[in-house]
Amino acid sequence: MTERQAPPAPGRGASPRKSRKDGFAALAFLSPSIVTFLVFVLAPTAGVLYLSFYDWNLLSDGTFVGLDNFERLFTDERLLRVYGSTVYMALAILAVNVVLGLLLAVLLETRMPRWLRGVFRLSFLFPFVVSAAAVALIWRFLLNKDLGLVNYLLGTLGVDRIDWLGSSAWAPISIIIVNSWKTIGFSILVYIAGLQAIPHQLKEAAIVDGANAWTRFWRITFPLLSPTIFFLVVINTINSFQIFAEPRVLTSGGPGDASRTIVQYLYDRAFGDFDLGYASAIGITFMLVLIVLTAIQFRFSRRWTFYE
Repeated sequence: MTERQAPPAPGRGASPRKSRKDGFAALAFLSPSIVTFLVFVLAPTAGVLYLSFYDWNLLSDGTFVGLDNFERLFTDERLLRVYGSTVYMALAILAVNVVLGLLLAVLLETRMPRWLRGVFRLSFLFPFVVSAAAVALIWRFLLNKDLGLVNYLLGTLGVDRIDWLGSSAWAPISIIIVNSWKTIGFSILVYIAGLQAIPHQLKEAAIVDGANAWTRFWRITFPLLSPTIFFLVVINTINSFQIFAEPRVLTSGGPGDASRTIVQYLYDRAFGDFDLGYASAIGITFMLVLIVLTAIQFRFSRRWTFYE
C-alpha cells in the first residue's frame, strides 16, 4: 500500500512560467503609476536639479555656475523673511485643519437627522473640490475693505473696518482663513471615515463602565484615531507649505513680503526675474526641507500613534 503524498504548499509548486505571468500582470497594472511618476515627478525633479547649477534666463544659453546658486541662498535676506511668513501661515493652517477639523467631525458624528448631517458634510466638502484660484477670487471681493461683505457684517456689530488684504498684520490671517475654509472639508471627511471605523462595542462598554464623554474620547477615540490624525498632519503640513493660489490672487504676497510664500517667491524669481537657476536652487532646498519635516514627523509619531 503506497503512502499518499502531502499536497504541495501554496505557491511552492507554482511553475516559473506562471510566476513570470503574474509578474508581467502586476507590472501591467502598475505601469500607469510608474509612467506618471517618471514623467511628472522624477523627470521634472532631475531637470530642476540640473538647472540649479546654471545661470539661465530662458532667452540665452545657460552658463554653468556650479554651486553659486546655492551659495546665494545664505545671503538672500528676503528669502529668510519669506520662509518666516510661510512657516507662520503653514502652521496656523495645519492647526486649523487638524484641531478644528477633528472637532467638527466629532460634532457631525453626533446624533442628528441624516439629511441635516448630509447637508453639513456637503457644505464643508464643496469648497475643497472648487479651484483654489476661484475660491481666492471670491474671497477677494468678500474681504474688500470698503465694499466687502465681511466688513459690512462686522460693521453691523460695531467693529471698525479691517484692511484684510492691505495690512501686514491682517493679510497673512486672510490667507489662513481662505485656505483653511477651502481645505478643512478634506480633513473632516478623513476624520469621519476614521471615526466610523472605531468599533461601537468599545464605546458601549465604556458607557457601561461609567466613563463620561471626555474619558471615552481621550481613552478610546483618540488612541484609535491617532493613525488618522498622523496622516492628516503629514498631508496638511506638505500642502500648507506649498500654498500659492491664495496669496497670489488675494494679496500678491504683500504688503511687502508679509503674505508671500516660498512657492510664490520661487515663481516670481523664475518667471518674473527670469532667474531660473536660482529659482531651481530654491525649489531643491525647499523639497529637502519638506522631506526633513516629514521624516521628523514619522520619527516622533511612534510616541503617540497607536495601531490595533
